[in-house]
Amino acid sequence: METKTINPSILYFGTPVVLVTTENEDGSPNLAPISSAWALGQVIVLGLGPDGQTAHNLLAGRRELVLSLPGPELWRQVERLGGLTGRGPRPGDPRGPVVHEPAKFAASGLTAVPSELIAPPRVAQCPLQFETVAADVRPDSGKEFLIVETRVLRVHAAPDITVPATHHIDPARWSPLVYNFRHYFGLGHELGHSARSQTARAAR
Repeated sequence: METKTINPSILYFGTPVVLVTTENEDGSPNLAPISSAWALGQVIVLGLGPDGQTAHNLLAGRRELVLSLPGPELWRQVERLGGLTGRGPRPGDPRGPVVHEPAKFAASGLTAVPSELIAPPRVAQCPLQFETVAADVRPDSGKEFLIVETRVLRVHAAPDITVPATHHIDPARWSPLVYNFRHYFGLGHELGHSARSQTARAAR
């Protein structure tokens, strides 16, 4: 395959959007979208900007987080959230103009529902929700971002995205909202499965 050398301004090559809920100093919830997350076993690692309310809450020692994964139909609510901040407007914010809005659930049209093990609420409209606690919060090697290592305590899934009578997510029924070079996408049709799949079947 022929290639050319390029210098893109961003490297969001396609990762699921995650809505992160943390607890503010006054006990109210903060809700923020992120686009850098990956999972390994029961660990989910996040990449965050260091100046937002989510980072502020974590660095202040409030280490409980809910990670709610929206489906493609929620992209407008996610985009609306991206223009809001709980920290107050900051001149020169790299995201562009942002509006100070502490009541982010109401402003984005999303609904908070209580978690079972931790204080921050889950996002009711998201089919997949993880209650977690941050085991480690540290700057990246260039000190531009925060790397947050979370341990999953409890998983909530909408029944219609699970394989009946199992604890498995049905990958044919679950489509995450994917942030691909600052554009929103859902998944296409299934192409196949890995040899390690526990939900293997012929591709449709």
